[in-house]
Amino acid sequence: MKVHEYQGKKIFSDYGMPVQNGYVFEKLENAELIIKRVQKDFKTKDVVVKAQIHAGGRGKGGGVKYSPDFDSALENAKNIFNMNLVTHQTGQKGQQVKKVFVTEAYDIAKEFYAAITLDRSKGMDVFMVSTEGGVEIEKVAEETPEKITKIWIDPMLGMKTFQARKLAFALGLSGDAFKSALKILMQMYKCYQSTDATIVEVNPLILTDDEKIIVLDSKMNFDDNALFRHKDIAEMRDLDEEDPMEVEAGKFHLNYIKLDGNVGCMVNGAGLAMATMDIIKLAGGEPANFLDVGGTASAETVKNGFRIILSDENVKAILINIFGGIVRCDRVANGVVQAVKELGLDVPVVVRLEGTNAEEARKILSESGVSIIPAVGMKDAAKKVVKVALS
Repeated sequence: MKVHEYQGKKIFSDYGMPVQNGYVFEKLENAELIIKRVQKDFKTKDVVVKAQIHAGGRGKGGGVKYSPDFDSALENAKNIFNMNLVTHQTGQKGQQVKKVFVTEAYDIAKEFYAAITLDRSKGMDVFMVSTEGGVEIEKVAEETPEKITKIWIDPMLGMKTFQARKLAFALGLSGDAFKSALKILMQMYKCYQSTDATIVEVNPLILTDDEKIIVLDSKMNFDDNALFRHKDIAEMRDLDEEDPMEVEAGKFHLNYIKLDGNVGCMVNGAGLAMATMDIIKLAGGEPANFLDVGGTASAETVKNGFRIILSDENVKAILINIFGGIVRCDRVANGVVQAVKELGLDVPVVVRLEGTNAEEARKILSESGVSIIPAVGMKDAAKKVVKVALS
């Protein structure tokens, strides 16, 4: 799960990290009040108006504007609110801005980058910092990787002061700024661990003209499976920022991710789902989704899976690839027949069933009277579904 910048900053603040403060409005008629409130509470004339969407690159897309006075702030707020913000992470489709964060402004001397995530190859957390803050870290990693300093942290031991010192030295800090950075970096790791975050990123972390270290931005992603331990964070979920089909799939405990192709996929098991998408591409097609119906799929589950796949207007054919282990193939077959009859499918459906009760399943399908294309093996299934999707 992702949260907005202003929500991430609230969490950071709870962990004692100094953040760029402000207030959010979700209705344009509240913009004037919010701007005046920021100016009054933080004793400032100039403010920054920031679009709140779950994507990076907002500044380059025109979603972050420095405003030297009230009139410019109000004009920027009007332009940003409800705009379709296009960034390198949203794609050309963009994302509508429904929340705007108005914050205090700072005189910036230097910008840094700091982030924590899990390095699966080492089985440890990796903490990264760079003197190249305010730009895309991917670009820094590609063009000047020597400007990124990394340390690896054993999650069983936690972060030690000497590790934070190494990171702060890498940023070229000294004096009070160095001491402030030490505290922020230590608290940043504590926040990462305590909230079951999968990534915590600050870009930029700034040094102000008066030698203060401030968190100017925030990015936090969380492990969905751990949200039951963090009900306060779970309540921050913004469904407007998520794909409607993925949200709908979650209601039925289906693992669904929308892709850009035209071949709908319904598979049981994440590994088999990945292999199915690969073989579709090898056959010359493009998968339209990842959909894992799980190991205990019922007829109702299959029907809901069909409905979600078909809500994507790009889908021209569907491949059902089931290996019956815990889930019985005959149960899936009954769900397929029920879905075809009830939903009135107008796209071809290719079915490959192997494993528990596969013979019974094939008999159910052949005697159902519904139009289904049987397949033997994954290669045969992929060739058939790609062919009908392109026809």
